[in-house]
Amino acid sequence: WATLKIQKSKREEEMLKHSASSGLIQRDDSSLEKEIGELRRNRPRSGVGGAFAFSDVFYFSRKGIESIVEDEVTQRFSSEELVSWNLLTRTNNNFHYISLRLTILWGVGVIVRYGILLPLRIMLTFIGLSWLVIGTTMVGFLPNCRIKDWLSELVHVMCYRICARGLSATIHYHDRENKPKKGGICVANHTSPIDVMILANDGGYAMVGQVHGGLMGVVQRAMVRACPHIWFERAEMKDRHLVTQRLRNHVNDKNKLPILIFPEGTCINNTSVMMFKKGSFEIGGIIYPVAIKYDPLFGDAFWNSGKYSMVSYLLRMMTSWAIVCNVWYLPPVTQQEGEDAVQFANRVKSLIARQGGLLDLS
Repeated sequence: WATLKIQKSKREEEMLKHSASSGLIQRDDSSLEKEIGELRRNRPRSGVGGAFAFSDVFYFSRKGIESIVEDEVTQRFSSEELVSWNLLTRTNNNFHYISLRLTILWGVGVIVRYGILLPLRIMLTFIGLSWLVIGTTMVGFLPNCRIKDWLSELVHVMCYRICARGLSATIHYHDRENKPKKGGICVANHTSPIDVMILANDGGYAMVGQVHGGLMGVVQRAMVRACPHIWFERAEMKDRHLVTQRLRNHVNDKNKLPILIFPEGTCINNTSVMMFKKGSFEIGGIIYPVAIKYDPLFGDAFWNSGKYSMVSYLLRMMTSWAIVCNVWYLPPVTQQEGEDAVQFANRVKSLIARQGGLLDLS
């Protein structure tokens, strides 16, 4: 009985090992010669020509299409593949059921996450957002002075920390002596909308973004009363020179909070850093690079906007075990002599990728 049990467990391990797929397309571990040989085995070869057969075109075409579907860039817009299961939603469809013990643990986890953690997190998030609107509105009535700036930063940081508790966020900050200072520009890699909350937990920033309606619009209007955030109308966002000029005017005032910008312009799955848009590096001033790296073992912070709405994404965040991440403040950098905006952006991108252990993509 023991021998049969051991043999069965070994067979299951082999099946799991061979069924694991780390990409979008499942492939067999075989060489090019072996695959072509299988195709030609039952197919007569013409006596004309060499080793190449016309039917090989279909094989190479299929391989080319697979490479296009699963290239380095496309994979960065899907959730990172986990080495081990974290008892949350699986990212690999080859795994559905492994054992009764794991199924029971997963069921208990669902009860804990949805029955206990979710209500508490929703309550904390509601308190944080409510206090953000109320606090910034009250501070907005004060005249412009140092006390107003101090109270504004205090309210913002307090509210973001309450919201971070609503996601059970555990954040480790490194090299705080390099934190962005007033009159500077903070640039960071972008994985999730909560990147703003992660960074604002450790200090105040001036946000840059488009004007929204609904609940988000209420929050934006309240925030801008207390702090000089930079909100653009949709028509203004298309005018690159107008955007650059408003950002430059903000940077030239050394009493204003540093601007927080995500030059990638979209969310990447936290395995790499993609091309930085040069607009953020044409403003001038001091650039403070920041690298953000999330731990997917406790929860996937990546927002796939093409697959999940904002509400669905927030629900996934609030039903995760926790949001664990590391933040590295890199030394400030400036544009070197003879270096254009594109080269400057690529240099900063490489610094962030190297510090965060991310793949540097062009």
